[in-house]
Amino acid sequence: MREHNELYLDGAWRAPLDPTVMELADPATGNLNARVVLGGEADVDAAVAAAERAFVSYSQTTPQERIALLERVLVEYDARSEDLAQAVTEELGAPLALARGAHVPSGRVQIATAIEVLKSYEFTEMRGETCIRKEALGVAGLITPWNFPVLQPVGKTMSALAAGCTVVLKPAQLTPYSAIILAEIMEAAGVPAGVFNLVNGRGSVIGASLSSHPGVGIVSFTGSLAAATQVAIAAAPTVKRVTSELGGKSPHILLPDADLDVAVDTAMTWLMAVTGQLCSAPSRTLVPRARLEEFLSVLVPVVENIVVGDPRAEDTTMGPLISAEQWNTVQGYIRQGLDEGARLVTGGLGKPAGLEAGHFAKPTVFADVENSMTIAREEIFGPVMSVIAYDTVDEAIEIANDTPFGLAAYVTGEDLQAARAVAEQIRVGYVMINDAEFDWSAPWGGYKQSGNGREFGLDGMTEYLETKVIRGG
Repeated sequence: MREHNELYLDGAWRAPLDPTVMELADPATGNLNARVVLGGEADVDAAVAAAERAFVSYSQTTPQERIALLERVLVEYDARSEDLAQAVTEELGAPLALARGAHVPSGRVQIATAIEVLKSYEFTEMRGETCIRKEALGVAGLITPWNFPVLQPVGKTMSALAAGCTVVLKPAQLTPYSAIILAEIMEAAGVPAGVFNLVNGRGSVIGASLSSHPGVGIVSFTGSLAAATQVAIAAAPTVKRVTSELGGKSPHILLPDADLDVAVDTAMTWLMAVTGQLCSAPSRTLVPRARLEEFLSVLVPVVENIVVGDPRAEDTTMGPLISAEQWNTVQGYIRQGLDEGARLVTGGLGKPAGLEAGHFAKPTVFADVENSMTIAREEIFGPVMSVIAYDTVDEAIEIANDTPFGLAAYVTGEDLQAARAVAEQIRVGYVMINDAEFDWSAPWGGYKQSGNGREFGLDGMTEYLETKVIRGG
């Protein structure tokens, strides 16, 4: 049982001014596994005040000084890597192998990349007799989601600190353990008091307070479109910068010459292995009509061999959904798929046999899906694939773009020139071709209702910078 009774404010662990306690359950068992104290608006005020005080000196540090700080953070991060992996499995239900092999390494990349960016970035540029300076924007309010409890808090924090901003982090209510370990890492690394602050709490309280706070210069939000709208409305009166990374309904286009084994591997890696709880999950698979049944014949045996179960077991390849609420949401979408006439190929309603406890769902594939169906239009955030047949590549591109989202897309095809030509026509922020390795340091963000701004690497850091012009002297 985890017990977390304090927030991290101004370089010390402190009890909230107006505490409430939240109980959390293990997604794999439903059993209570933690009690976490939540802060309130007064704690946000205290955190922002500490961050404002620290900003005066921290914003004036040199890139070399910030490099040295982040290098110490990296050492402490590596020392806590197994603690982070165990926390991710416990709070999210991700298989331990995935936590160790993806969640924790992706966070490490963010620290290492921020260091490398600082080594080469020029904060001052002369254009003739005009000096162009890039300066830290101010206090950064960071609001992160539950599905990537290491990557998101670490990525946002490293970009902000690299820029010279100070931070108030509000992690997801359902997955606070990793963020608490991050605060311990920052403390052990000797991050100056007030430069990093952690306030656990409800989005409707802490997120709203950060968004509207006049002392916050930028809010970086990752989560749902509905919540992002509320953040933007709350931030508007203070005209602060707001960046957002939101949902998706990512298409996966199989070109006529696609290697079906590669296509299936993409679906397993980016949809099923993460229980579909990925904003860029390839949940719409677009297949040439002439190869539809061939594709299903390759896909279904692989899906049916997924080992759903205890995320701590070595042979588990798919863990539970995060909560009972999310399980019910996914069941509702499966029911809608059936009601709207999609063909259920495998999976379906209910829990896998022998997994009545916890929030486990069946890996599910629908075929004969029309892009107008609910399961093809709305983000499910569960292990549900919609297979849509197309007749021409132009039609596939049209279907891919027929969505209010634009976060990511996937293209599988043997002719790489043709695959790249298709990728260039899809209105999204990130496209994966075939079995390309994901670049965790590349700019990440979406088009349309998938958000604005970019995270990670150089582009992530520059979101936290303001431009100043100096003439004369």
